[in-house]
Amino acid sequence: MFILCFLVALIDGYDTAAIGYIGPSLLAEWDLEKAALAPAMSAGLFGIALGAIFFGPVADRFGRKNVLLISVLIFAIGTIISAYSTTLQFLEIMRFITGIGLGAAMPNAVTLFSEYCPSKRRFFLVNTMFCGFPVGVALGGFLASYLTPKFGWQSILFVGGIAPLFLLVLMLKKLPESARYLLHQANNDQNNQNREEIQVKIQAKIQRIMTQIAPLPAPCKFYLDEPKKSSAKQGIATILSKHYIIGSILLWITYFMGLMIFYGVINWMPILFSDLNLSAGTAKIVTALFAVGGLGAIANGWLMDRYNPALLIMACTFLTALSVGLIGYSIRLELAFLVGITLFSGLVMNTAQSSLPSFAANFYPTEGRTTGVSWMLGIGRFGGIAGSYLVAALTRRNLCLLDIFLILALPALIGTIAMLVIYFRYYHKPLS
Repeated sequence: MFILCFLVALIDGYDTAAIGYIGPSLLAEWDLEKAALAPAMSAGLFGIALGAIFFGPVADRFGRKNVLLISVLIFAIGTIISAYSTTLQFLEIMRFITGIGLGAAMPNAVTLFSEYCPSKRRFFLVNTMFCGFPVGVALGGFLASYLTPKFGWQSILFVGGIAPLFLLVLMLKKLPESARYLLHQANNDQNNQNREEIQVKIQAKIQRIMTQIAPLPAPCKFYLDEPKKSSAKQGIATILSKHYIIGSILLWITYFMGLMIFYGVINWMPILFSDLNLSAGTAKIVTALFAVGGLGAIANGWLMDRYNPALLIMACTFLTALSVGLIGYSIRLELAFLVGITLFSGLVMNTAQSSLPSFAANFYPTEGRTTGVSWMLGIGRFGGIAGSYLVAALTRRNLCLLDIFLILALPALIGTIAMLVIYFRYYHKPLS
């Protein structure tokens, strides 16, 4: 299951960032101004946001697995068709459709995997799985620097569309439905006969996963290790309930601000750096290094299982503000310094972003988990849209790279404050 969900995240990251890597080729081939690419970059993000917001409650109602399979099929077909684009308008439409699948896939992969993770290692395992996303973003940069000169920009999209089709076949055979979801449905089903049928399904699915480790005794009785709620709220009603609404809004703000930085950098750095003395290939590799920093979430997941997760994410967002601002200064220095500060800023920024889904999956109960993760990821995507348009607006005003990166550092400060409030409201225990 880890491998399947990791690959979903990897391909999701690859396809999400693909528009940024093919951007320089589109500018040259279609004779476009840099600002003209902003709608194409944002169309996919609109689709991702809507896909996450819509399909999250659907998955909480009808199950994680089927929604995940459908979403992978949507973004696979959409990415392949995007490779045949001959106009910017057609590319925008296809990126929007592709985005719907991408937006639905990631939160369901996170939720499904997290619901099979042991509680003592959940942050570490989910963070490691989610690192597939920045790895996919980085892989896109490395492949773009190799494939584009030889096969054209279309090859980047063909790879991103064909790979998930192979993955879909494996998922159909090997991916189980969430046992927690099934058990929650059984507990809410007043028909005792249906409840026993679901218990049998749960045992069969867990038995299949555990076969490689040890057989389960039969018969088994499974229970949710969560406090029983007196309310029958589910999905949207759960995350907007009195207890969770403030935390939900603050998580949306934090993820929104992080993606403003991420997409502002990923989508525009190859284009902005092409104005310097960096070659197109070097610019793509430097951008890819920014995304590779998400691997720091693995270490952060280990720490989150042992220390307060809100404070750890807050520390990463604060360091993001400092380091992203320094990228503008490092442009004037040696290439090695630029690479170093880009790698460090990517490390702390992507560590925070890659840790937030596991934080959200642990923050919400089963009946609202997919909706909570989905809405955070979906609403946060509008930050990516804002980041793309923000950098486009700054370039139209002819701001220098130093000023652009200083402005991109500001959202990280807002995210730091939001996580601090979450800590004091939900985790801090005042001394009596």
